[in-house]
Amino acid sequence: MAQQGAQLDRENFSCSICLDLLKDPVTIPCGHSYCMSCINNFWDKDDEKEIYSCPQCRQTFTPRPFLVKNTMFAALVEQLKKTGLQAAPADLCYAGPEDVACDVCTGRKLKALKSCLVCLASYCEKHLQPHYESPTFKKHKLVGPSQKLQENICSRHDEVMKMFCRTDQQIICYLCPVDEHKGHDTVSAAVERTERQRELEVSRLNIQQRIQDREKDVKLLQQEVEAVSLSADKAVEDSEKIFTELIHHLQKRSSDAKQQIRSQQEAEVSRVKELQEKLQQEITELKRKDTELKQLSHTEDHNQFLHNYPSVSQLSEPTDSSSINIRPLRYFEDVTAAVSELRDKLQDILRDKWTNISLTVTEVDVLLSNSKAEPKTRAGFLQYSHEITLDPNTAFTWLLLSEGNRNVKRIHQQQSYSSHPDIFIGSYQVLSRESLTGRCYWEVEWRGGGLRVAVAYKNISRAGGSNECGFGLNDKSWALRFYNNCYTFWFNNISTPVSGPHSSRLGVYLDHRAGILSFYSVSETMTLLHRVQTTFTEPLYAGVWLLDSGVTAEFCKLK
Repeated sequence: MAQQGAQLDRENFSCSICLDLLKDPVTIPCGHSYCMSCINNFWDKDDEKEIYSCPQCRQTFTPRPFLVKNTMFAALVEQLKKTGLQAAPADLCYAGPEDVACDVCTGRKLKALKSCLVCLASYCEKHLQPHYESPTFKKHKLVGPSQKLQENICSRHDEVMKMFCRTDQQIICYLCPVDEHKGHDTVSAAVERTERQRELEVSRLNIQQRIQDREKDVKLLQQEVEAVSLSADKAVEDSEKIFTELIHHLQKRSSDAKQQIRSQQEAEVSRVKELQEKLQQEITELKRKDTELKQLSHTEDHNQFLHNYPSVSQLSEPTDSSSINIRPLRYFEDVTAAVSELRDKLQDILRDKWTNISLTVTEVDVLLSNSKAEPKTRAGFLQYSHEITLDPNTAFTWLLLSEGNRNVKRIHQQQSYSSHPDIFIGSYQVLSRESLTGRCYWEVEWRGGGLRVAVAYKNISRAGGSNECGFGLNDKSWALRFYNNCYTFWFNNISTPVSGPHSSRLGVYLDHRAGILSFYSVSETMTLLHRVQTTFTEPLYAGVWLLDSGVTAEFCKLK
């Protein structure tokens, strides 16, 4: 037992850099101890980075710690030396089956303390002394005990391999360029090691940056989980308050809304957490790879470094994080707005508006993934088709609505619409009854002359100059104008020329949350005329402005 304790003490008082007993021991802030010269030499390499780390636990320090000799530790090491610490029991110094044996010892061999890359031999402490004492061995390279020294011998020429053939990517001896590798690009193994070492450091920096990026992503996603949950909770609370004001047959709809919100919340949180787990797994894998690269970077044997480098330096493909494109505008707030509107229009609740609520909830999407990209075909757009009906309370009095308020015509006879604060005065315009949120698609077919197909906020002016209430002439509306066989796009009274095939039918695609508004010419094929990328802060309403007498426009039934 005493012998085992002595051997254990030797390990506890050895420097993990030089593998020898501590000389002038110093203890760094993380608690690990090293020879003062060893840790100083190790940190000298990091002076350019100005970030210093512990060789064992990798904890980093900034600025460079000031080192002071640990006098108590030094005294303890000296005392243990005098009591025979360096002379470990003989039976524990002999080489076992898994140990590297001294190549000089005869009979029962002792454990090797170091291996020499020049001699290609391993030595115990006794036979190693000439390498420390004789000038003859001054330039020899000593490394930790290695069982693979013979791999440094060229099998063809029986010479030490100290060169590297870049053409064939293999280690060679100085005779190989004469025959087998004649004319090849060759350098010394040390030169190649230096270049690969630089590549290794770049790889480590890349890994560390990816770790930082993924940790930021994980933190951001956690914040979004909390934001989605808070928004969902508030939407549920507001919806319940509004539904309690309605008559008893609306209670079922209230329950459905709550369930759908919670279901969407669970789905979104589940997606975010799934991505979090993937990112966390990638972080763990990157840290493991960083440890491997760190260990490889400390390998003193150039040949072993070059032999292991290709397999260790390979990195796995990073987790695709392009889907982490969070737009922290609103999550479930549009649900509350839609429910409030239903409260004022009881007759429309069971027929039209319930679809709006359902679509609004399902459009909550924290991660705007590629699967939500704009459709490429008309069939793809039709899955988002939205039936539009026009609101008579907004129609200019010289417009005639028909076909269930889907058709509008500019006529010469004033209509007797009831006076309403939402009516347009002075512009031949009308807005839809339905508010538009989420992803919507509709088509407008017209005949007779020019018009503007538009979307607008509900609070657009209804009277005053045309710049205040005209579609496309202010910052509350966006419009595509067709006049004199030419297209132009209008927003905030700024026009943009638009080219494309003329057609009597226009398709309009809106992704409210993504801020996308697109206009298409629809015939046998769909042709994109103009796309807007912006931020919509309120629900939108579809509209038309009939520019010529006799013009008719119809919001088509698509289902």
